[in-house]
Amino acid sequence: MRLFKVFLIAIATLVILFPSDVSAQRRKVENMPIYDYSKYHFGFILAVNQMHFAIKPIEGLQYTMFDSIQAGEISADSAMLYSIEHDPTIGFTVGIVGDLRLGNYFNLRFIPSLSFGQRYLDYNILKYRGDSTMFVSIRKDMPSTFVEFPLHIKYKSKRLNNFRAYVLGGLNYRIDLASQAKKKKDAGIVQVKLKRNDLYYELGVGFDFYFEWFKFGTEIKMSYGMFDNLKRENNIYTDGIDKLSSKIWQLSFTFE
Repeated sequence: MRLFKVFLIAIATLVILFPSDVSAQRRKVENMPIYDYSKYHFGFILAVNQMHFAIKPIEGLQYTMFDSIQAGEISADSAMLYSIEHDPTIGFTVGIVGDLRLGNYFNLRFIPSLSFGQRYLDYNILKYRGDSTMFVSIRKDMPSTFVEFPLHIKYKSKRLNNFRAYVLGGLNYRIDLASQAKKKKDAGIVQVKLKRNDLYYELGVGFDFYFEWFKFGTEIKMSYGMFDNLKRENNIYTDGIDKLSSKIWQLSFTFE
């Protein structure tokens, strides 16, 4: 996550400091000189993502006692939840680029995509059974397969030879095909379930490079889920969380 933030700050700094007098630089032969004047064009995207959670515990979590029913699979008379942490993993994304020219510096982009990834929630629990106490650590895996429908406004810098910088922002509606929200409870193994639908706001920065036959782009984007994404089922894993929202970083490569 820290690597993504450093990369994002570096790219944003370059965009901000990008000189306005780029035309004063040495001119080169421009590839695809009329490409950006087309009303619309298409392409595809390949990307790697890193899925995170933003976790807000309930107030007074360390003083909340859960009963034997809520403790469930850890076989305790009662239990206290001391901490909840998340562990992201690397996933990948593929999609189709649709781009509509709105003006010299603005484009509207629609990029329906399919994303795969997985996250973990790590619970540190103090359980009470009879006269004994014991600390236990439980990990819950939460895979996601998103069908995505992002709609972005892209603002481009002035073209310098075969290069442009840009920033973009917009919304992304995601449907999680791997959601277990409608699955019935299992008394043996408790699953932590995510809701199926969520809406994200997104911000990104990137660069376009013009080659002889295609335009190549590299972009980093952050997505923040707007809603609480956790399904509550009266157990220690869900009822200790006040809000669980998604946060996703994505490094993309576009071919248009």
